[in-house]
Amino acid sequence: MNEVKNVTIIGSGSMGHQIGMLCALGGYETVIQDINEKALQDAESKLHAIMDRWVSKEKISEDDKMKAFQRLGFSQDIEVAVQNADLVIEAVTEKLDVKREVFKKLEAYAPPHTVFATNSSTIVNSLIADVTERPDKVVNMHFFFPPLVMDLVEVVKSDKTSDETAQLAMEVCREINRTGVLLEKEISGFVANRILGALQKEAVSLYEQGIADFKDIDLICKKALNHPIGPFELMDLSGLDVAQFVMEQRYQETGDPADKPFTCILEKVEKGELGRKSGKGFYDYSKKAVTK
Repeated sequence: MNEVKNVTIIGSGSMGHQIGMLCALGGYETVIQDINEKALQDAESKLHAIMDRWVSKEKISEDDKMKAFQRLGFSQDIEVAVQNADLVIEAVTEKLDVKREVFKKLEAYAPPHTVFATNSSTIVNSLIADVTERPDKVVNMHFFFPPLVMDLVEVVKSDKTSDETAQLAMEVCREINRTGVLLEKEISGFVANRILGALQKEAVSLYEQGIADFKDIDLICKKALNHPIGPFELMDLSGLDVAQFVMEQRYQETGDPADKPFTCILEKVEKGELGRKSGKGFYDYSKKAVTK
């Protein structure tokens, strides 16, 4: 098995920058790449704020924090960012055509031994791998939001992903102190999001039928089912635009009208009400300090 020393993260958004920090904390030389300079600056600032809180709460030492940042770099140039990578984790927007374009660039610029992973929350890697010459070295590594908090990674093989590639991904999970679960067979949405999607679909159906208000549905899920947050709170946390993209991708794959994005979500995205990140979704966060 190839030894992973250098990791590159493509995309510095809500998932990418935290995955990058996990890799740096795990001892890997890490580069976070994004074409947007402002996004990279914001990512670095957010990570310093998070790590400073970790130090103040004694979750990490000041020395370990400094060493992690010494291993962490930022780049706008994808060719430079991946030239020494042993593993690339793509964490761009949840749109198949965008991911395929990224993987074309990775194939052109990364060394032949480099393993490509997608952090997609729903798209199976076989829909992306065919734009490369290395489908055996392509795998899903689905981190959960927020990656610095959530202790799980779904590692998913296609029928062309090699056992060596899957085991490399699992070893990286161990090194960054995350629980990896290997799925030998791919399916859209994997395990967690298929179960979550079924819950959200029923919750939204009850809301749109006028059976109960979204706040009451969340309350019932928390009080009766012991969920830490309700389905509408969770959609706000993940981003309603992300929920829309996921459902659109599922519908493209299945053709099942039941998989189309919910009407209430389409309406909110149209108004720019994307959840916590925009200050308003199902709930209003404009008067609350939102911490990542």
